[in-house]
Amino acid sequence: MAREINLVPDIKNEMIKALKLRNLIFFICIVAVVASLGVVALLGSIVGGQQIALGSKDTMLSALSKKVNGYDDLGDFLTIRDQVEKLDTISNNKNVFSRTFGILAAFLPTGADRITISKLNVNLTGEKPKLYIEAQANAEKAPYIDYNVLDAFKKSMPYMRYDYGDYVDASGTVIPAYCMIESDDLYDRTYGSYAYWTIGAEGCKNSEDENANYEYEYYDGQEVVRIWRTPQFDLWYENERMTADGVILDVQHFESKCIKYSRGDDGKWTETNDKCLLVPDGVDGIVVNESSNGRESSGELVLRFSATITIDPEAYKFANKHMIAIAPSGRHNVTDSYIQIREMFSEPAEDCSASDETCKKIEKGGAE
Repeated sequence: MAREINLVPDIKNEMIKALKLRNLIFFICIVAVVASLGVVALLGSIVGGQQIALGSKDTMLSALSKKVNGYDDLGDFLTIRDQVEKLDTISNNKNVFSRTFGILAAFLPTGADRITISKLNVNLTGEKPKLYIEAQANAEKAPYIDYNVLDAFKKSMPYMRYDYGDYVDASGTVIPAYCMIESDDLYDRTYGSYAYWTIGAEGCKNSEDENANYEYEYYDGQEVVRIWRTPQFDLWYENERMTADGVILDVQHFESKCIKYSRGDDGKWTETNDKCLLVPDGVDGIVVNESSNGRESSGELVLRFSATITIDPEAYKFANKHMIAIAPSGRHNVTDSYIQIREMFSEPAEDCSASDETCKKIEKGGAE
């Protein structure tokens, strides 16, 4: 049997292993250095490319900046753009002065007592709009000068309301305000107020309702659909278009922001409007500055007075659409085109002359 004899000492074997390990480490280090140099070269090329790209962008931006700054109408353009962006804000903050006449129509009594205005000043610049009036009150019966007319005028302020909202189609989509025709003349004694939706006009018909079964009418040569501002309570309730708590479903109607409707157990409907107060401070919202006996230009005895009335600012805001003023006697559109304003105003009355004993002898009673 052949035998192998190891003639290399152990120390020699250890040296050979150490040399092999050294060579392996050198090889790994060389490979790592070469790889690092490759990564550095790659990163250098990327950074160099970025610098070239950035330099190109800088050149382009400089050229564009010079071109834009050389535009003669740049200032006007920027101003117009800024104003366009603020249109919504401007619209929401805008007030509608003409609503004053509808508000006055709600304020002024329409029965036997008569109040006419000789001077009107409207201040919309403060936190709350203020109406300053100089007026004369006529009881329309002897002795004509009756301070109770002024007293009743003051005490009516807590009962003044307003209402606004949106007309919507059967699916609940808001109909643009320019598509609606409203007038004090559009009133039905049985069902209340309504308006006309000019459904045939451009931009006034909802594409989703092309096949809707509307009852068409014609108004001033236009194809229109009647929309009730006052709900048809029992009819809609019986046809499941109105719930007992006042929610209206699947029918074009007016969606009020102020008035809530409800049906009692006795079948009677009620409406509440607790938040939209035309004169939020009630009796304290009107200040009578002065009053005196006087005569109108026709010579009739009247009570002269001046007063300041503070109005809820929401009643004047352009953003609140389809606004009406509500007096205890009924509703009034608050746009001057709907109001006969001529009868609201008259020539100023004159204080009693020193020799006018008939005028002077009537004593003050009622309101102070």
